[in-house]
Amino acid sequence: MSATSNIDELKTSLRREAAARRDALPADERKAGAEAIAARKFPLPVSASVIVSGFMPLKSEINPLPLMQRLAEQGAALALPRIVGRGQPLSMRAWQFGGPLDRGQWGIREPRPDAPEVDPDILLVPLLAFDRAGYRIGYGAGYYDMTLGRLRSRKTIVAVGIAFAAQEVPEIPKTARDERLDLVLTERETIDLRAP
Repeated sequence: MSATSNIDELKTSLRREAAARRDALPADERKAGAEAIAARKFPLPVSASVIVSGFMPLKSEINPLPLMQRLAEQGAALALPRIVGRGQPLSMRAWQFGGPLDRGQWGIREPRPDAPEVDPDILLVPLLAFDRAGYRIGYGAGYYDMTLGRLRSRKTIVAVGIAFAAQEVPEIPKTARDERLDLVLTERETIDLRAP
């Protein structure tokens, strides 16, 4: 068995375990977790010139909308991802609360195709599991790794994972195409993964 196929198997197993652990969190705990993250001081400067791309929560994912609302109140411009196609980076599109949304792949709400494309400064990243080295595991399509790679080739951005503390694992199996997070926000703490 090749090293890559072994890592793929480890990731598949970890995905199943992580999804089950997250799904087991009671709804009121998930809601309180999202509110706790939004209530805490955001670890990065936010102003009218900053574009923050969030996401619409899927299944039992932590809800980033309370945090996005708070950042918008502080002056940040918002964006949401739009899926372009399998094997392609996400397209980040300008959005504001109350703006129209389409139903995209897997029923995820996303901006309409005519919403302006933007390159965010801060990218809120969903995940199934994360480790303290800054690696995450998602659903396996690689959208966020491709998107982070593309954005980082254009400008300096900060990738902020948003998760429940229960989603932390000792180590994420990784490959060369996996992009690191700069920060992880959980209901308990802010984990700064940038080099000191």
